[in-house]
Amino acid sequence: MSKEQQFDAVVIGAGAGGLFTAARLAHRGYRTLVVERLDKVGGRASTDDIDGFKVNNGAIVIEVGGITQQTFEEVGARFDVREPKPPILYRIAGKDVDVTGGGWGFLLSKLTRQGAKLVKGIGAARNDSGLPTDELSTEQWVAKYTKNDGVHGIFRNMCASVFAVGSEDLPARVFLTYFTRKSAFKRFGFHPEGTIGLWRALSEVVESRGGRVWLSTPAVKIISDNGAVTGVEVLRNGEKIAIATPVVVSDVGPAATVALLGEHAVPNDYLELVQRGDRPTSMISVNFASRERLIDVPGMLSFARSRRLAYIANFTDTCPEMAPDGWNLYVGTSVPKPSLGDFDEAAETELLLQDLQDQIDRFNDRARILNVAVTRDDWPPQRAVAGFDLPHDTPFAGLWNVGDGVKEYANGGTTACAETAKLVVDKIIATHRPALLSGT
Repeated sequence: MSKEQQFDAVVIGAGAGGLFTAARLAHRGYRTLVVERLDKVGGRASTDDIDGFKVNNGAIVIEVGGITQQTFEEVGARFDVREPKPPILYRIAGKDVDVTGGGWGFLLSKLTRQGAKLVKGIGAARNDSGLPTDELSTEQWVAKYTKNDGVHGIFRNMCASVFAVGSEDLPARVFLTYFTRKSAFKRFGFHPEGTIGLWRALSEVVESRGGRVWLSTPAVKIISDNGAVTGVEVLRNGEKIAIATPVVVSDVGPAATVALLGEHAVPNDYLELVQRGDRPTSMISVNFASRERLIDVPGMLSFARSRRLAYIANFTDTCPEMAPDGWNLYVGTSVPKPSLGDFDEAAETELLLQDLQDQIDRFNDRARILNVAVTRDDWPPQRAVAGFDLPHDTPFAGLWNVGDGVKEYANGGTTACAETAKLVVDKIIATHRPALLSGT
């Protein structure tokens, strides 16, 4: 094979997990190839241009100050994320409340007199002995303390916003671990190019260090021999090309990875594990624009009471570049019921639209709907419900999964993808040296 067909590592999928991984590998001297079936980077966290509006097709906000920003700084990538201040307001009894600095106590006190009991329960979760069992859902845990609809609404919408799943389907242990021990998205922001701007920056790192990012190039097969990967077959410009590599990292989800290997080649116990863990979540988003500013909120607005609407994000207060001059750009997002499995797409979309009409005065007259995006099934907001993720490792030497199907416990979104990338790259460095450094 020619040199062009040999790489130290091949990453399948140019989504968040794939590009975090590829940038880390390229930074450490691995000649890395990223193959992506779409004609753009970002996957389910990318951005579409609709009549001059930069409309995100998945991830809305990016965490600031955590592992995402740390990765960009480590590999030398541009990190142009602007933080709204305050980052989030909560609409409670018709008022938009800023709880910055006040924490759970201040938020819950606005909703119910029983807030102190809930705060005490959250505090107890800071110790392992205070965490509930995995069988108890977040909804059930909240019900132990209050029947207040507003409190239940806040918790459901937090689960939807962070984990893309309803509180009835998210283990309380996951929710409490995240909000008591993780960064919990205390700081976040938007990118002026749309979220795709981040992935373009990571792609630049890969290519500046001798790697390649091949778009419109689907992987069609992961090649293995005697329990170890030896390459990837891709379809490029209508031709099949075999790429020789000792390291393959898949960002297309464990189920799709198994399909690329061929089920017949995969041990039965791992195949069953993947089939059990393939539990994609679902989300509906309405992207809309207006000449007038529709909400007096600089970043995110979440709701105590709504049919389905979890939050509205206002992009153009901080990133006016995301819309044509004189326009404002927003998204309203919901998680359907049921939040796992099949649901009535038309009915759930209508409930979201009704919420937007209730929450925004004269919405139908003032808002221009750009699109309605439903992410589900094999194109989900999260490939696995947090708490039910599969391991990064596979039964094949040199093959790992990254992304939101193999998250660490109690994490979600692009932050979880950055974390999985670091863990997997550390394992690769421990087991495989790049050809350049090994002198081969």
